[in-house]
Amino acid sequence: MGRFADALARPGLAGIAEFKRRSPSAGDIRPGARVEEVVPAYAASGAAAISVLVDERFAGSLDDLRAARAATDVPLLAKGFFEDEAQLAELRRAGADAALLILRNLDDATCARLMRTAEELGLDTLVEAHDDDELERAIELRAPIVGLNARDLSTFHVDRTGQLNLVARAARRGDHLVIAESAIATRAQGAAAELAGADAILVGTALMQAPDPAAKLRELLSRPLVKVCGMTNQDDVDAALAAGADLVGFVFAEGSPRRAEAVLDVPDTALSVAVFVGEPEDVGADLVQLYEAEPGTVRGRNATLLREGERVATVVDLPWEREDPAHLERAAAVEDRLVLAGRLGPDNVAEAVARVRPWAVDAASRLEREPGRKDHELVRAFVEAAR
Repeated sequence: MGRFADALARPGLAGIAEFKRRSPSAGDIRPGARVEEVVPAYAASGAAAISVLVDERFAGSLDDLRAARAATDVPLLAKGFFEDEAQLAELRRAGADAALLILRNLDDATCARLMRTAEELGLDTLVEAHDDDELERAIELRAPIVGLNARDLSTFHVDRTGQLNLVARAARRGDHLVIAESAIATRAQGAAAELAGADAILVGTALMQAPDPAAKLRELLSRPLVKVCGMTNQDDVDAALAAGADLVGFVFAEGSPRRAEAVLDVPDTALSVAVFVGEPEDVGADLVQLYEAEPGTVRGRNATLLREGERVATVVDLPWEREDPAHLERAAAVEDRLVLAGRLGPDNVAEAVARVRPWAVDAASRLEREPGRKDHELVRAFVEAAR
């Protein structure tokens, strides 16, 4: 693998930050953007790699790629519609570490030939698929890096659910790297791709439309995520999301004072989590938080976070209505993706985050004015302190 692939293979979700001035779907995005200003800021804000559009339909050129190479040592992905070996050689001379190959525009023989040429040139290749057939083609071609684009390049229609299903399928097939491309504008949307199995997200429009593209990149990649649980009414859901929560939880455990009747309206900019004890049910949530049943209590201590029935994280909680002085030490020892729960509130979450470095934090009872009803000021303070 080359520098581009190596950068994406590191632990955690990698971010590929894209530089582009316009797109055929969105029109002008940031027409006056300068590579010399944006690219170094991306690099300083945690980009594992940087994508540069070199196609005139995106108001890009090879000069942009050369300017990016002069501005940063971060691996560069050249994006465009490449169809022959001469283009790949030109990209390499201009400073690219990787090139995009779009299966929608290439037959298998051509794509295989370009992959071989790229390897000879020292270029990685990101082979992009949009549907089931193209994913199968990418796997048959043994593409080392597979990108799943949520946007249909013919119609510009975005299907995030379809993309996540493809990401999950790709992650289960082979040892290639998996990248989720397009339609990611929030931390929760990036996390959804991560939990589906993506090694990296490629984000362009959301960054270039932001007042500060580099700050937006830091936001998308920042951890922990924040979950506000025990929702029983839409007003509290809306307040939590307005405060910046990434996940909202609905408890379906019998005997809980926060038992919900249903999963309420959660936009696709956030994630819904259904909380069960013992056996889960299909209630239409994005994720399931499953506790073991424990006789004499509402729930057991710890839980598993599930996506489509597959374990994606460990929830370290306190015993029901009991304390544990070693709680944070136990949580810090977890090697899995960690969701930290248990009596968290605005006054103690920052210290807990500093000590444990969790993937997400989860609070419910200490954000309430009464069981099942949130205090919106406490919710805002909790989200702010967790960040």
